[in-house]
Amino acid sequence: MTKCHSQLHSRVARQRPFVLTFWLWACVAAIASAQQPAPADPFEPVAFLVGRWEGTSEGQPGKGKVRREYERVLNGRFIRIRNRSEYPAQEKNPKGEVHEDEGYLSFDRARKKLILRQFHVEGFVNQYVQDDGATPARLSFTTESIENIPAGWRARETYVVQGPDAVEEIFELAESGKTFEVYSRTQLRRVK
Repeated sequence: MTKCHSQLHSRVARQRPFVLTFWLWACVAAIASAQQPAPADPFEPVAFLVGRWEGTSEGQPGKGKVRREYERVLNGRFIRIRNRSEYPAQEKNPKGEVHEDEGYLSFDRARKKLILRQFHVEGFVNQYVQDDGATPARLSFTTESIENIPAGWRARETYVVQGPDAVEEIFELAESGKTFEVYSRTQLRRVK
């Protein structure tokens, strides 16, 4: 190896850490700039729901009364939902029933979508993802998984804003390979 070649090899070896560091920072900067920040309040599309609601429900379980509460929790990073629907004994539902579920809305920064997780008294656990095409007047979520139900079932929750203190919730179910059918429609009015 010649002296000139040896000096060049030595110089390149000394610069290698600087070159690698430069490329590492360039990659980090590129990744960081590609990630868009979350909206100022990712819950803006559902913020109108925060509060206490009462109303009526009608559908496959019959006619019933509903109480629901939406509350910001854990430093505002989540919205907790508590629901109780009471269906008295009636022709469609001779024994009547009381349905309860609790849920959480969260914001998935990677997908830039709201996620709704529900835990039902019957043992179902539904995980929904916000559907594309939401407007200030209409927002829907479709399940990406449901626990403790036969494979392939899907559910969809749609909120239709009818005013600052009124909202309709449409709950739909679909068996594997079939289209959605309305299970219940709930009319809610804000009470607080």
